[in-house]
Amino acid sequence: MSKYQKKQKTKNKKQKSQRSFHVGYLQLLMGCSGIELILPVIQDWEKEKEKKKRNRFFPLLAGVIRISSKMDRELQDTYCVIIQAKDMLGQPGALSGTTTISIKLSDINDNKPIFKESFYRFTISESAPSGTTIGKIMAYDDDIGENAEMDYSIEDDESQIFDIVIDNETQEGIVILKKKVDFEHQNHYGIRVKVKNCHVDEELAPAHVNASTTYIKVQVEDEDEPPTFLLPYYIFEIPEGKPYGTMVGTVSAVDPDRRQSPMRYSLIGSKMFDINGNGTIVTTNLLDREVSAWYNLSVTATETYNVQQISSAHVYVQVLNINDHAPEFSQLYETYVCENAESGEIIQTISAIDRDESIEDHHFYFNHSVEDTNNSSFILTDNQDNTAVILSNRAGFSLKEETVFYMIILIADNGIPPLTSTNTLTIQVCDCGDSRSTETCTSKELLFIMGFKAEAIIAIVICVMVIFGFIFLILALKQRRKETLFPEKTEDFRENIFCYDDEGGGEEDSEAFDIIELRQSTVMRERKPRKSRSAEIRSLYRQSLQVGPDSAIFRKFILEKLEEANTDSSAPPFDSLQTFAYEGTGSSAGSLSSLGSSVTDQEDDFDYLNDLGPCFKRLANMFGSAVQPDN
Repeated sequence: MSKYQKKQKTKNKKQKSQRSFHVGYLQLLMGCSGIELILPVIQDWEKEKEKKKRNRFFPLLAGVIRISSKMDRELQDTYCVIIQAKDMLGQPGALSGTTTISIKLSDINDNKPIFKESFYRFTISESAPSGTTIGKIMAYDDDIGENAEMDYSIEDDESQIFDIVIDNETQEGIVILKKKVDFEHQNHYGIRVKVKNCHVDEELAPAHVNASTTYIKVQVEDEDEPPTFLLPYYIFEIPEGKPYGTMVGTVSAVDPDRRQSPMRYSLIGSKMFDINGNGTIVTTNLLDREVSAWYNLSVTATETYNVQQISSAHVYVQVLNINDHAPEFSQLYETYVCENAESGEIIQTISAIDRDESIEDHHFYFNHSVEDTNNSSFILTDNQDNTAVILSNRAGFSLKEETVFYMIILIADNGIPPLTSTNTLTIQVCDCGDSRSTETCTSKELLFIMGFKAEAIIAIVICVMVIFGFIFLILALKQRRKETLFPEKTEDFRENIFCYDDEGGGEEDSEAFDIIELRQSTVMRERKPRKSRSAEIRSLYRQSLQVGPDSAIFRKFILEKLEEANTDSSAPPFDSLQTFAYEGTGSSAGSLSSLGSSVTDQEDDFDYLNDLGPCFKRLANMFGSAVQPDN
């Protein structure tokens, strides 16, 4: 076979193989119910051949996968199919290939939420505040994602006591308290709650027409509540000046619980009012509106059965005004008239004030007293505007004849009933000079007062300095006397240590010290005559006065020295010698040392011990004259 023939034969085999692929088929090897494979029919092979030449790819035999029945994502959301492709129309010896296709169904909102519990029971305390969580309810939706979002609502809720909010994470409905509940008013509540999806398409709306509902019963628990006042606050009025014990008003509080506990009332921090057992407030002092027009009281109610339950309410007491204060000068006037003043000259303008409160504006009436009008050097003119002027009634005044004039003025108010006061205006005569101005008189008076004040201040300062100087002198004398009384207190005996190397020879050493000198009877104990006990005490007292201070002073001195040594924290732990100026008066029995005793064998007479009292009775029995010598 020639080379050309071989080439042509190979070409024919390739075309046959290609044609056998185009007549192959696809087969669904492993599928599921509801899925089918649709194959298109290729009729024009020549066109496919030309297409192959242009694209330089083999033509593909495509298949379309379609559903053959209704599918439900809630039952099965994923399908897995295996597809096999064969050539040569699937004849034996044909080549094949397989592939796996995973089909996942997307969700639509075709299910409405449903309560699995048709009844819920919750409890809430009547003392619970607004916003308290009562319980949680739950509806279930087979859909997922946005299609499962739910909304809870209360049907026909006229009381507006409860509310439901959604938990976005768990889609639970949280029942909360919107208003406080009262066990005595209503001890249980029933509400019906419905649930629906938030996002529903129009074509799926018919599936969500009848929303699922559940019933919730809320039981209110009784609590011991504090008392409740009938009013949130009280306002009472009382005229001023009423006697003690006048009733102001009555407050009332009740126990909201069923047992109706009695109440005890009390006032906090009030000295003007008191309250009795039935809540009546009375006065305990006279009330003056000019001192205080309003009183703010706090009344406390306490349950008798449970003193821990307490409530309080504010009580405002207004003191009503009565016309009990007469008008008076608005200030202290210092009035001067010049010696050369002319008749009809204005001396002073006066005004008045009234501490009472008037319903209308205050209006004052000024009059000159009748007794003082006929012989007065001044006249008064009422300006009808709550002021009046004082005019000179004659010309010429003299400091030599009369220096001061007193003018009596009557002031009346428009109260009910009207009150009148008598006021005295002091007018001083002054030498005004040619200026005829009273300002010079005021300056002279001020200088006189200032001069008097300066002299008084200087005198006070001198007295204070004398007093302080006298005190310092006394303190200096006491300090000096204290320093000279015990001069040895300032001496320092620390580290005054003397060393001796000679230790002596003991009792056998007769050279170092002559013991015979000690045995000489230089001091003989004389036998004292027996004295009475009272006489002996008086003698000892006189001796103590002559020798030194008594035992109390001596004891005090020793304690001071001991305290001084103990409290000296700056002193190092050296040996210290403390000297004492007084060593005591001695014993009434004399010296007990054997150095002053007689060297003879003569026995002493101890009969005087019987006179010293019960404390020395045993010694008297032991050493008395009745004792035998051999004892």
